[in-house]
Amino acid sequence: MIDPAERKRWRPRRPSPALVIALLALFVALGGTAVAAGVVPLAKRALVANTALNAQKLGGLTGQQVASLAPPPNVYYKTAAWTLAGGADPKDFTVSCDPGEHVISGGYDNPDGGVLAQDTHPTADYTGWVVNLSDLSPTVDTSGTLYAVCVRT
Repeated sequence: MIDPAERKRWRPRRPSPALVIALLALFVALGGTAVAAGVVPLAKRALVANTALNAQKLGGLTGQQVASLAPPPNVYYKTAAWTLAGGADPKDFTVSCDPGEHVISGGYDNPDGGVLAQDTHPTADYTGWVVNLSDLSPTVDTSGTLYAVCVRT
């Protein structure tokens, strides 16, 4: 027989706290893939069900049909042509928004570089944009485009 003192010596030791934590992490990691494998098919079914629910809410309309139902944008711009005779006195040019709408900004283009804007501002009732232009050339006529940024209210 084995002596009791000797038996104590051969007894397995307790695992260290580090080993316990490492084993716990290993089991969680191994179990995580199994859990994920079981969840993914459920997620696919939920996605299909959600798509069907959305299709019912849209009444069977396609994305393009739904987009065509959207209201027009609230901000847009209007343009008007301007022409200034060479050597002419400074002149006001106006571009107006549609009736019942307001202007929030404006400006002009100067493709030839032959004019100078003396002033630019909204009209008194905020339905259009005014640009006061003067021609820098005494003989050459200049033309371009006025712009007004309008808001539908």
